[in-house]
Amino acid sequence: MVIVINNKNPQLRLIRRAVEIIRKGGIVIYPTDTVYGLGCDLFNKKGIDRIYEIQRRDRRKPLSFVCADLKDISRYAKVTDKAYEIMKRLLPGPFTFILEASRIVPKTILPKRKTTGIRVPDNRICMALAAELGSPIISSSVKDQKGELLSDPSIIDELFGKRVDAIIDGGIIAATPSSVISIVDDEIEIIREGKGDISAFLYKSAFAPTYGVAKPF
Repeated sequence: MVIVINNKNPQLRLIRRAVEIIRKGGIVIYPTDTVYGLGCDLFNKKGIDRIYEIQRRDRRKPLSFVCADLKDISRYAKVTDKAYEIMKRLLPGPFTFILEASRIVPKTILPKRKTTGIRVPDNRICMALAAELGSPIISSSVKDQKGELLSDPSIIDELFGKRVDAIIDGGIIAATPSSVISIVDDEIEIIREGKGDISAFLYKSAFAPTYGVAKPF
């Protein structure tokens, strides 16, 4: 099922239609400000298992998730004053922040880890979905068999239409990974440089005194 939603002014009835699918345990593909994401309700274990299966993803690799706004993040992660200040300046935006997970984050997405990746994308469809659902949505980049990010909903439908419950068509996007920044224990580290501008972290600033060593995520 393909649901076409206006990416500048999302139709509430269509957002609710997609959210109803998610609430019933469905898997949806939806647009963010960086990529199309494969997702389900954060607290739906069967849905999470399906995402790992669909992507043939190593279960040792954690999954990140999307929150509706900055206020929601404090429920799912430990947010210090420093972390809050950084995220307040950069969110919503093309960043994934690595934070210490709170106890309510399902262990299913945290294989042998105490940290989690959280996003608040600058995309009205994505934010409307999370807000209407009332809980975070798993976010895993949609890729083809070669590992290339997919940006065209029609191609996504051809490859995933029979494996997911709905594809939200928010138009073609310039698919680029988010920048990933760890702020665990107020230690700032650039894990991945992506779409988000990390220049503020490259020099001594209010954010951080040093630039962390990049690591794969």
